[in-house]
Amino acid sequence: MKKIISALTIIFLLARFCAFAQSLPKNQDILKTINLANEYFMLRWPDVSKPIAGPDKTRPSNIWTRGVYYEGLMALYKIDPQKRYYDYAVAWGDAHKWGLRNGIATRNADDQCCGQTYIDLYVIDPKPERIRDIKASIDSMLNNPKKDDWWWVDALQMAMPVFAQLGAIYEDNRYFEKMHELYLYTKTRHGEKGLYNEADGLWWRDKDFDPPYATPAGKSCYWARGNGWVVAALVRVLDILPKDAPHRDEYLKTYLEMMNALLPLQRTDGFWNASLADPNDFGGKELTGTSLFLYGMAWGINKGILDRRKFYPPMAKATHAIMNNCVHPNGFLGYVQGTGKEPKDGQPVSYDKVPDYEDFGLGCFMLALTEVYKIKR
Repeated sequence: MKKIISALTIIFLLARFCAFAQSLPKNQDILKTINLANEYFMLRWPDVSKPIAGPDKTRPSNIWTRGVYYEGLMALYKIDPQKRYYDYAVAWGDAHKWGLRNGIATRNADDQCCGQTYIDLYVIDPKPERIRDIKASIDSMLNNPKKDDWWWVDALQMAMPVFAQLGAIYEDNRYFEKMHELYLYTKTRHGEKGLYNEADGLWWRDKDFDPPYATPAGKSCYWARGNGWVVAALVRVLDILPKDAPHRDEYLKTYLEMMNALLPLQRTDGFWNASLADPNDFGGKELTGTSLFLYGMAWGINKGILDRRKFYPPMAKATHAIMNNCVHPNGFLGYVQGTGKEPKDGQPVSYDKVPDYEDFGLGCFMLALTEVYKIKR
C-alpha cells in the first residue's frame, strides 16, 4: 500500500510540474514585466531626439535599432493604450520630421525600418507628414528593376512590413509584388543558391555564411537573431496582408517550415542558442533570438495557424525563460546579444552585460510578450 501511495504521489507531483511548465504567467504579471522594462528605457531616454552613441560612432535616433524598439512600443500601446506611449512615439517622429536617416532616396532597409512606426501612427491620425517620406522612399523602388537590395536577412524585418503596410493602406498590389520580388531574390539568389535552406527550414544571415562556411563543429551557421528577424518579418507581413493578397501562401509555407524547424532546437531551459545548429558555438541564454521565435509561436497560436498542443508548451517555456532570467529589478534586460551578424558578435552575453545598443533588444522582448498576452488561457 505504501508503494502504491508513493507512486501516486510521484505521479501527482509530476502532473503538477508538467502543468506548471506548460502554463503561462498571469496576464497582469506579463503586463507588469513589459511596463517595467519599458519604463526603464523611457527614463533613460527622455529626449527622443538624442543621438545614440555607439561603440564606433554616434548615430541619429531613427536608425533601425530604435525603429525596432518603437515596433515593440506600438505593440504595447495596443494592449495597454497609455497616452504617454503614443506621445513618446509621436515625439520621436516629430523630432526627425518623419524622415529617414539618409533621406527619401535611400534603398537601405535599415533606414526604412522607422517607417513601420510612422505608418502605424499615420493610421491612428492620418497627418500627411507622417507617411510622406517613407512612402516616397518605397515608391522610388516600385518601378526600378533593381531587386538585390536585401542581401542580409535582417533587411526582411526592417522593410517588408513597410511594403505590406503601404499596399494595404492604398489597396495597391504593386507594393506586394515588389516586396515579393525583393524577398524572393534574398531567398533564392543571394549567395550560392539563396539564403534559405529549405531542407533545414532555416536561413543563413548573408552570403558569407552559406556553405562551405561552417561552425567549428562543421555545422551550418544559422544565427538565431538573423532567423528571428525573418520570423518577425513573416509574422508582421502575414498580419497585414489581405487574405487574397498575392504570395501570401508562400510566406505562410515558409513561416510554418521555420516554426517546425525551431522546435527541436530549443534548449531545455526555454532559450535558443545564438548558433542554432551548433550549441557549442557560443551557446547559452540569449534574449533577442528567443524573443523573436516566441513572438512567432505566440502569433501562430493566436491565429489558429499552429497546433496548440504542439507549440503551446515550448512557447510557455520560452515565456518563463525570458521573464524569469533576463529582467533586472529595475527593468534592465540581460542576456541581450549586441549588434552584429553572427553568433560570436557581442560575446560573452550575460545577465549583467550592457549591450552596445539597448533599444532593439527591448523591442524584441515587447513584441514577444505582447503577443503572449493575447493568448487565450
